[in-house]
Amino acid sequence: MATELILGGVRSGKSALAERLAAAHSRVLYLATAEPGDGEMRERIRRHRQRRPAHWELLEEPLALGDALAARADAGSCILIDCMSLWVSNLLHAGDAVFERQRRALLEALPACPGTVIIVSNEVGLGLVGMDPLSRRFADELGWLNQALAERAERVILTAAGLPLVLKGAALSQ
Repeated sequence: MATELILGGVRSGKSALAERLAAAHSRVLYLATAEPGDGEMRERIRRHRQRRPAHWELLEEPLALGDALAARADAGSCILIDCMSLWVSNLLHAGDAVFERQRRALLEALPACPGTVIIVSNEVGLGLVGMDPLSRRFADELGWLNQALAERAERVILTAAGLPLVLKGAALSQ
């Protein structure tokens, strides 16, 4: 099992980097957490789909990532999860019980994956403190999840302006 966590802000290049790393594998499952709730999100999803190779498998799972990971992981494959920030938002709207159960399931499923798992997440700890309780909880929960994922990951990369900075693990090959 190899887990990589790619962090960055909005439009930092984190998804493009994750896709580039995943492309080195012969089999890729793109595990998408986004839901097309409005026109802008549908356009984002369309752009992501257009950018990915046609032979990559796609699984859309807005909540049960742990179950999806456990069911779909096998040796030699790569699973790219994009992204944790949308997933945390989905879970917060699903309620506390679902949130806790699904967060725990994901963190328990990761070590059992025999292939490579590449996880994309926003780094929200560098901005302003949210004005309302839900915004503050989102930032807290995502920050804690990112810390838990970074602890388990072999490599952690922060992207800014399309440039990767390795925070933990092996350097990127150019």
